[in-house]
Amino acid sequence: MSILKTPLTRRTVLKSTAIGAGVLAAPAIISSGALASSGEVNFTGWAGYPGMAEKVFPAFEKATGIKVNFTEQPDQDTMFAQAKISLATGTSDVVEPTLDRVSAWNSNGLLQGWDLKKLTVDNYAPGLADGSADTLATIDGQKLIVPSVWGTEALVYSTEGFPTEYGKASLADLFNPANQVTVRGHSALAAMGRWLDAEGKLPKPWIDGYKDEATMVELWDIALAEAIKAKGNIVQFWSGENDAQAAFRTNGAVLGLCWDSTGFNMKKEGGYAYLAPKEGAFAWNQGLVLLKSAKNIEQAHEFAKWVSTAEGSALWATAFSANPVGKGGIDLMDPTVSEFYKASFPGDAVSKMYWWPSQAAWFLSKRGEYADKYKAA
Repeated sequence: MSILKTPLTRRTVLKSTAIGAGVLAAPAIISSGALASSGEVNFTGWAGYPGMAEKVFPAFEKATGIKVNFTEQPDQDTMFAQAKISLATGTSDVVEPTLDRVSAWNSNGLLQGWDLKKLTVDNYAPGLADGSADTLATIDGQKLIVPSVWGTEALVYSTEGFPTEYGKASLADLFNPANQVTVRGHSALAAMGRWLDAEGKLPKPWIDGYKDEATMVELWDIALAEAIKAKGNIVQFWSGENDAQAAFRTNGAVLGLCWDSTGFNMKKEGGYAYLAPKEGAFAWNQGLVLLKSAKNIEQAHEFAKWVSTAEGSALWATAFSANPVGKGGIDLMDPTVSEFYKASFPGDAVSKMYWWPSQAAWFLSKRGEYADKYKAA
């Protein structure tokens, strides 16, 4: 069986395809600080990834002696509900939401900060636990989430129809009338906003539009107007993986703002590649939070620390068919995956990623309205 059939994909695409295969052979990493060889940790995570129970947790137990009691949940809302119950019962220690949900979890009194002295923060690849990702992960001086896996939305391009390279490829290319393009509605508007911001053409930083509705309307009105002016080059709006691939195969797109899964699948066919724009790829990550009611504190820290190692992060990423967070993790994965990753994120591309900010219910509703206006214009 191959290691990854559809690697480096976004969660909503992966849940039906992840096979949880193993990584290339690597020596077990024995933690010297693990309460070693004893204890357990109660972990609540995503359902539908058999590789977690089959390969990841056994490797962690072998490395540290700590047993993982795994509770699978289908989505973050269910994880959140269970975490609230755990405040009284103490049944969960560690949970795996996405970075943009942490503020809401914290405001509900569910979290405590990680003790960074008990982790190895230097294990993480640049840009994943520092910079803007660290800003989102830190509230009131406490690091509330540490990364476990991540994915992106960046540029898929035809190597013949739109030859480009890192440092040259830009979000601006999506709005050049010379390029036949495919985009997702709300992502294209965010790309326009980020590009205008980078060019100094907005009255306020684009990120401020996620904080209150009045500022969002002010900034998204500008982005919408500019995007509509440049709409003539869009050959197809996509909403899912099949749509995105069809835009290139049958509708003549030479460039698109798409998931990394689209880039990987099109690259396999030949003639296409995937690349971070110079402004930074859109990125999401999920991570590990420590519940305020956690009982197995030491073991929880050993768990988070192991996930940040090269071996642990490679196993975790393989189970999810996504990207590893630990330095050296990518080198332990299937060579095809490693080659794709390194070509897509050369130089400082990982450190320049743009993490999707927290998006409240009001924001998501307004975002949908703007996307509808854009597609209907």
